[in-house]
Amino acid sequence: MAACALRRGLLSGVSKYSRKHSHRILSVTDINISFEVYKPRLQCRACGLLGGIQQKRFMSSRPEGKILEPVGVFEAVKQHGKYETGQLFLHSVFGYRGIVLFPWHARLYDRDITPPVSDSKPEPPGAHGSKEVKGKTHTYYQVLIDTRDCPHISQRSQTEAVTFLANHDDSRALYAIPGLDYVSHEDILPYNSAEQVPIQHELFERFLMYNPAKSPPFTPRDTLKAWQEKNHPWLELSDVHRETTENIRVTVIPFYMGMREAQNSHVYWWRYCIRLENLGSEVVQLRERHWRIFSLSGTLETVRGRGVVGREPVLSKEQPAFQYSSHVSLQAPSGHMWGTFRIERTDGSHFDVRIPPFSLESNKDDKAPPAGYTF
Repeated sequence: MAACALRRGLLSGVSKYSRKHSHRILSVTDINISFEVYKPRLQCRACGLLGGIQQKRFMSSRPEGKILEPVGVFEAVKQHGKYETGQLFLHSVFGYRGIVLFPWHARLYDRDITPPVSDSKPEPPGAHGSKEVKGKTHTYYQVLIDTRDCPHISQRSQTEAVTFLANHDDSRALYAIPGLDYVSHEDILPYNSAEQVPIQHELFERFLMYNPAKSPPFTPRDTLKAWQEKNHPWLELSDVHRETTENIRVTVIPFYMGMREAQNSHVYWWRYCIRLENLGSEVVQLRERHWRIFSLSGTLETVRGRGVVGREPVLSKEQPAFQYSSHVSLQAPSGHMWGTFRIERTDGSHFDVRIPPFSLESNKDDKAPPAGYTF
């Protein structure tokens, strides 16, 4: 049974667990008491605890006395294949409870892997270095986040990161759907639950129905299938870019959102999701960002600023990751972005972490206004 008292009152992800045993998953409640559990040999990314199968007592690290309660039973991680619609899971990095809506297949360009010269993707003009990167197919999932966990992860991951352009007179108007996320296959820790509504989200019962004869027992409604079909142009991810500098890994996923007309010109919009992850043991803090944005029209823009989305996140062994989304618009149908994050160590020294170059590509066919949040 996986049990670990968590900082900031949320179950953080467990990177590995034994598949020889069934382990109960624990969530957070507000009862100010201690409790006894049996803990397998596993390590929690949140606090680094490692223990054998023996009785132990853990206290919450939150002043208000949060503790953990069972929410389900772990299942074996899938090394091959994909998870089905309706699969319950814990996010192995951010620790939230979620459920799989449907999978996406993307090309992952990992600059930490040195590929052969053939069958590789060249860097954009002006980008740093000259390394060519070979892409491989990788599975990501569109998921719902349990709204009970959203407040606990808000300092580490945006829960309103999925945005779209509505059919509106204001060409700059952006709308967000709360509680949606994209999760990589290796970040899924599958579990099952006896509850008929194990995830609290206003879209859960609109998208899924309980069917105990199926495995997993949550099957898609026609509403979910129709919503995916109507909105896949601005939901679907195609490329994922990854690079590590001094144990800080940056992953970027760009999304084309569509084109709008403004002042007799066309404006093309993209959103990009970025995850920073500290793979080492040293505590560091993001201080500055430096972007270079190249447009097919021939312009090259430089953007500098403090932090990202108004924050300067700390990346530590206890809370190693930070994830956010932002947006960019060009008056051209394609372009490229790349840059660096300025990272500060505890001794005050700095180093720059590379943001892998990624393309901003528009679809050949203009996108119709998304169906968005309407049913």
